[in-house]
Amino acid sequence: MCLVTLAFQHHPRYPLIVVANRDEFYDRPTRAADFWTDSPNILAGRDLDAGGTWFGVDRKGSWATVTNTRGGGYRADKSRGGLPTGFLLHQGASEDYFEAVLDEGELYNGFNLLAGSVDELLFCTNARGRVQHLKPGIFTLSNDSLDTPWPKSELARARLRQVIEDDELDSENLLSVLGSRKTFPDHLLPDTGLGIEMERSLSSPFIVGPSYGTRCTTVLLIDNKGNVEFAEQNFVQGKKLGKLRQYRFKVD
Repeated sequence: MCLVTLAFQHHPRYPLIVVANRDEFYDRPTRAADFWTDSPNILAGRDLDAGGTWFGVDRKGSWATVTNTRGGGYRADKSRGGLPTGFLLHQGASEDYFEAVLDEGELYNGFNLLAGSVDELLFCTNARGRVQHLKPGIFTLSNDSLDTPWPKSELARARLRQVIEDDELDSENLLSVLGSRKTFPDHLLPDTGLGIEMERSLSSPFIVGPSYGTRCTTVLLIDNKGNVEFAEQNFVQGKKLGKLRQYRFKVD
């Protein structure tokens, strides 16, 4: 997952609104979002290489996502996709889980972990060893730390803020929040060690490249009555792959 924007306890009817793009190589084997047969409480896509996920929610309304970090990191064998999966399997005690993750931070390549529920939102990264409890607000997360003002992140924040001015929201409208394929002028781009051509190609919220790009857009909505709405649209090279997958259920 490479770009996330969310509103936490910001909207009067929806205490949790999340829109996220997963960017990955097109040939990495993936299963589209569904309830997992081996963990039926988890609704998520699945990475078939390592078995984890980039974004998921469970029937209790807990959710989690992970992004990688640019500009170096650790040389480690553990899959970052195990981090949101572990949170959803952990079933509560979220701060304890985050502390345990940081204790093993050197076992992973660089990551950001963002997770919680309608009642709490936590963040950590193995680039900095502490757990953050986030206050209500609108946040963005890409491949640096939380709220790093990269151009695509700031565009995502502005578009989310505009869409959630409505009193009633739906997942199909929210999918467009991260749909821009606009790249940004070179002087606005970060220098994360990838070179300017790569920085340019990765600068849009929705990435379309020859072998790498946005594989799916996911929306999670939870309202103040505990109704969960989850939607995922898959893509390959910028074209829709299959129909929009939508799930609705009430928090247990």
